[in-house]
Amino acid sequence: MITRKDVEHVALLGRLELSEEEKQVYTEQLANILEHASVLNELDTKDVPPLTHVLPLQNVFREDIVGEHLEPETVLARAPEREARYFRVPRLV
Repeated sequence: MITRKDVEHVALLGRLELSEEEKQVYTEQLANILEHASVLNELDTKDVPPLTHVLPLQNVFREDIVGEHLEPETVLARAPEREARYFRVPRLV
């Protein structure tokens, strides 16, 4: 059962400032939501295997194949700043 204290705690975690009226409304709404969700506890899931996803997804990554590469001079030709064969970027600390 959701209490007013539970709503106040969740509001604190979410950095929400709720009026007294909002606390009352949200307490009732959250209690109703949990009551509806409790119906799921009555379902027989004994023969239902655990799922990680509702759809049968497979790895969709492509095979990693080495291909042609651009020459360093071509890549660095339009670089705003460079040092030898590298891009020169501002130092970050």
